[in-house]
Amino acid sequence: MSGKGAVFVALFSGINVGGNRIVRMAELRTFFEELGFSDVVSYVQSGNVVFRSAKGDAAGLTKKLEAAFEKQWGFHSRIMVRDAGWFKRLVKENPYPEVSDDPTKLHAYVLERGPTAEEIARLAEKCTGPERFEVKRDVLYLHAPEGLGKSVFANLIPRTLKVPGTARNWRSVLALVEMAGQTGA
Repeated sequence: MSGKGAVFVALFSGINVGGNRIVRMAELRTFFEELGFSDVVSYVQSGNVVFRSAKGDAAGLTKKLEAAFEKQWGFHSRIMVRDAGWFKRLVKENPYPEVSDDPTKLHAYVLERGPTAEEIARLAEKCTGPERFEVKRDVLYLHAPEGLGKSVFANLIPRTLKVPGTARNWRSVLALVEMAGQTGA
């Protein structure tokens, strides 16, 4: 591990879903290395990359990665880049610690920005099933007791909230925090 620079996590949206927009993780790791990042590791096929950058902040790295990714693969993928400290805060602020031991029922939506009170209220009106959610800054925590696949409400989140984001189950969140820590964050 190089030990120089800050540790970040990049979350890709819309790759390797349903056999479309295929990006192999080995190629994605090489892509990051060719852009000058170090200590690059990926987690599962949905596009999660932990890396170290000697310079730049999350917003600047997001723009750089999205432009280079589109040039390399020929399609756009929304990418959410956050530093390791942000991920540690996400875990610490989990409003549903009583369900964190069942990671398939707890999800974190990493949002491009914190939603307004009006946007959250509009979403709350749609939450009529067994699910419950809470928004803290730019994270939406969702407890879906029957799982995300059976949640009608989960499908309503993007088009109702209208804040771009990408969701990860709690197992993935914890794995990314651990990987960032192993990278030296």
